[in-house]
Amino acid sequence: MKKLPNILSKFAPLITITILFSLWELGVRLYGVEPWILPSPLQVANALITSANVLVHHTLTTLMEALLGFMVSIILAITVAFLLTNINWLNKAFYPLLIVSQTIPLITLAILFTIWFGWGLLPKVLVVVLVCFFPITINLINGLNSVDIDQVALFHSMGASSWDTFKMVRFPHALPAFFTGLKISATYSVMAAVVGEWLGAKQGLGYFMTITQKSFAIDKVIAAVVVICIISLILVKIIEIAEYFLIPWNRLNQ
Repeated sequence: MKKLPNILSKFAPLITITILFSLWELGVRLYGVEPWILPSPLQVANALITSANVLVHHTLTTLMEALLGFMVSIILAITVAFLLTNINWLNKAFYPLLIVSQTIPLITLAILFTIWFGWGLLPKVLVVVLVCFFPITINLINGLNSVDIDQVALFHSMGASSWDTFKMVRFPHALPAFFTGLKISATYSVMAAVVGEWLGAKQGLGYFMTITQKSFAIDKVIAAVVVICIISLILVKIIEIAEYFLIPWNRLNQ
């Protein structure tokens, strides 16, 4: 009996999803909703199966765009965070620009990138970078600034350079915040790639969704949404596993 609450807590998300899908299926059947308006979960599942080969092809394209943009974002975020936390005038000059960059509508930038760089890989990767760069950078900067000042002073007194202090003191201390930013950005990366594909692409899940919605194949559109959700969840889980092994000292605080 004592194990029952633990079992229920582990399976709570699955139970909730099952209930929601059951209500969705029941509602569509009860009210006779047309499939081109709202297909049932079973119809969406059937679309996933029948369109599996096409979905895999487009998914690989979107995943490549998302991962490339995500990796570039990580490299840029670490570089920018290092510079801004070590050069005071640079921090004052560019930190406000980081905030302002998030006020520009994503759809506008995606359109401009498509006009400037065409329908290839580059504009999609740039959209992903813009979306993912900010959460990683801000979380990393906050983590770097929260380090114990006495530790930093001790390293400087021992002749350590700014880079040595960064990699041996600041960055390890900021890893929990860094991984928080990674998890946030991982969920955004696939969405950003899809947005870029909506506005101009020859393949990818965004392109697939654009084509299928024009033919009112809403079951296939929702099937693509399901794939996007699954990919995002997998990416987050991979980052959580990496976090578990790379910063074991953080497990005690969880």
